[in-house]
Amino acid sequence: MSAAPALNPPTGRARWHRRSTLLPLGYLAGIVAVGFAHPLLAQWRWLAIHLLLLGAVSNAIVIWSAHFTAALLRAAVPAGRRGDAVRLVVLNAGVLAVLTGATVGPAWVGVGGAAAVFAAICAHLHWLYARIRAALPARFAVTAHYYVAATVALLAGIPAGAWMLVTDDTARPRLILFHAHVNLLGWVTLTVLGTVLTLWPAVLRTRMADGAVTAARTALPVAVAGLVVLAVGVLTWWPVLALGGLVLTAVAAAIVIRPAMQVARHKPPATFAAWSLAAAGGWLLGALAVDATALAGAAGPADAADRFGGVLVPLLVGFAAQTLLGALTHLLPMALGGGPARVRAAIAVLERRGPQRVSMANLALLVFLLPVPAYVRITTALLVLAALVQFLLPAARLVLTRRPPVATEPDPAPDLPPHARATIAPAAAPPAAAPARPLGGVAAGTALVLLAVLIGVAAQRTTDPAASPAAAAADVPATGHTTTVQITADGMRFHPDRVTVPAGDRLVIELTNRDSRRHDLVLATGPKTGTVGRDATARLDAGVIGGTVDGWCSLPGHRQAGMTLTITATGAQAAGHDHNAAGAPGPTAPRLDPMADPGPAFTARDATAPTTGTEPVHRLELRVQETVREVAPGVRQQLWTFNGTAPGPTLRGRIGDTFEITLINDGSIEHGIDLHADALAPDTPMRPVDPGQRLTYRFTATKAGIWMYHCSTMPMLLHIGNGMYGAVIIDPPDLAPVDREYVLVQSELYLGPDGQPGDMTKMQAERPDAVVFNGYAGQYAHRPLSATAGQRVRFWVLDAGPNRPTAFHVVGAQFDTVFREGHYQLRPGDPGGAQVLDLPPAGGGFVETVPPEAGHYPFVSHVMVDAERGARGVLDVQGGKK
Repeated sequence: MSAAPALNPPTGRARWHRRSTLLPLGYLAGIVAVGFAHPLLAQWRWLAIHLLLLGAVSNAIVIWSAHFTAALLRAAVPAGRRGDAVRLVVLNAGVLAVLTGATVGPAWVGVGGAAAVFAAICAHLHWLYARIRAALPARFAVTAHYYVAATVALLAGIPAGAWMLVTDDTARPRLILFHAHVNLLGWVTLTVLGTVLTLWPAVLRTRMADGAVTAARTALPVAVAGLVVLAVGVLTWWPVLALGGLVLTAVAAAIVIRPAMQVARHKPPATFAAWSLAAAGGWLLGALAVDATALAGAAGPADAADRFGGVLVPLLVGFAAQTLLGALTHLLPMALGGGPARVRAAIAVLERRGPQRVSMANLALLVFLLPVPAYVRITTALLVLAALVQFLLPAARLVLTRRPPVATEPDPAPDLPPHARATIAPAAAPPAAAPARPLGGVAAGTALVLLAVLIGVAAQRTTDPAASPAAAAADVPATGHTTTVQITADGMRFHPDRVTVPAGDRLVIELTNRDSRRHDLVLATGPKTGTVGRDATARLDAGVIGGTVDGWCSLPGHRQAGMTLTITATGAQAAGHDHNAAGAPGPTAPRLDPMADPGPAFTARDATAPTTGTEPVHRLELRVQETVREVAPGVRQQLWTFNGTAPGPTLRGRIGDTFEITLINDGSIEHGIDLHADALAPDTPMRPVDPGQRLTYRFTATKAGIWMYHCSTMPMLLHIGNGMYGAVIIDPPDLAPVDREYVLVQSELYLGPDGQPGDMTKMQAERPDAVVFNGYAGQYAHRPLSATAGQRVRFWVLDAGPNRPTAFHVVGAQFDTVFREGHYQLRPGDPGGAQVLDLPPAGGGFVETVPPEAGHYPFVSHVMVDAERGARGVLDVQGGKK
């Protein structure tokens, strides 16, 4: 074995490392904050991923790859730190802009941030290249070459990420796969493989394995080739090519890890840093295997992108985060310097409870990845966060304190150049003692994970008292036999939807989701699968069956749409123990009075039609938001909305105009969009969009009319009935100007309990509690629309339904212009007139009238039961003479 170079910096750089290390620590603290505040954050998953990779990991790589390059190449570096500081300032300004633009908006802020990150990384690449060019031949120069390859990979991944911030088209799944793989397996993994060459023996404080440098040189072209092949494979969706790239990446990792294992056999890991790095290597190899399985079984790029979610957690938490914590535990005390005694004291602080932290974090992560109940996932995730906090608190204290934990000892060789000082510093600063009782720490970590599992199971049963699988058994004796059935979710149905089980048998259900949307299975006795993604399978233990048990999909509206299951016990032992979902009655819907006055503080929705404008391209972000709003005096409902209102914003343009609509799902379930103003195959643009994701919909208007847009996710009855609809006006070419122009969208309210979503059972039975214009019962009866006698008034009317037609009528007025569903039925100058604009659900048009004199002209749906339910208002006409 050969000696590994020491990598601790000279004293003059300690202050720089103290300050710069605050950056990754700050991002790690942000991850902890997101973890605890995630119920309040619509895109918390995306935010946590990028806080870790773009924030903490990228800062650490930029800082420490520069340090390793200078130390290993023994290259001269500028005396000042201005260039380093500028790169970090630009990098972190870009990171913050990306996080802001993607989560809060506008998207161009995120694109600008991506450009800043790109510029900072280009500067970092230039710095690395300059050091390599200026250096004499060095044994460990291959590490710097790994850093260059990793930086190029990140520069390839940044534009793909920026593109996805502003658009969503059919290429998005491929871009997701490309962006994720080149960043995780390029920027992160190549950096780690290059650093392991010297960091691993330094952490173990032993000599480097013979052949380690040769192995690293051999692995680099293999890893680069694998990354290129993988990137081309996912971009072109050639799965065989992508799998080949993954195999090459795994081979490269194995080549580098093999000499590291030889070193570990000579001197086994005995510190938190060493255990963390070893565990991270295991998670990397495991994640590569899972990734290969997902790519091999994917039906297409969209399916592969969905399946990649199962690779992210082990790669991000098990590999990337754990590598970062292990490396910082070793490097931070060396970087802060202060003499051997201070370094030993700092190491002891960061190594405290190391066996407990490593075992707790890795076991909790493993349990989290298993098909366990939801509350067990929560408790184990909290343990992983706790392990991060156990590192952050002492690390932050070391970095922020100005006084050393022990008296500073003399620097062993202050006048020597950096590379010479680095070679003798290890002898002057022997390590702190290894943890005294590692088995006790491992036992403590394991016990904490077991306790978290027990707490999660107990919480699951407390929340749902029937959650014990034994609840289905009632008093029927168990036979000791297990019946396993396969059920498929597809087309908003379970297949089969009736299952017969011998009484006393334990039932295990294997649920496979073949639908284009997510589902779950909940039994009336309590067991549930959790959400099952597309083409995924979940296993549910239903317990011993002693009677009839009902099951259903619990996602909003799915049960009412027909996703139900009935389990029946047969045989002499079935004694009528039935478990159905009837139970105690739930909260009732509030009473709605469509004639009630909303009060003086009420402000009605502005019904004025938007102007057409002159720009040929119309860009709009539609954010799906779940919001509680008043829909009638004293009646509040949780609505699913576009941009916080029901109906959503009204769009307007001309024939030939282009519309670019970006749908951002800030809700908690899948949503989509269907724009009737366009004609195209709905497969891709109208697909469901997961929470936290976005989709860009482009179309060119070719036909005139007032067109409906609405959520395209099944069951559409529920999504439309709960507020997800709006209007797009495309002007007819000869549309004449008018004095007043209003938009009225009729819809129905099917009230659920106060502050809750609407009742789909009422929607299916067509029993609305109210029929309204622009989302609020009778609002224009109390806040009339205005006009002047003799003025021409145009009413655009859209019937959003989802069930009821409309017969729009203005009492006391006659229509001389009627435009219905794309064509004129009546124009000024025609001998006849019209009294009503009749429209089916999703139908639209406009009418025009000239009020002859001042007065109050009620407008209603002349389906009179609906007028009395709230579909009414008043046109207040001022001035003029008859």
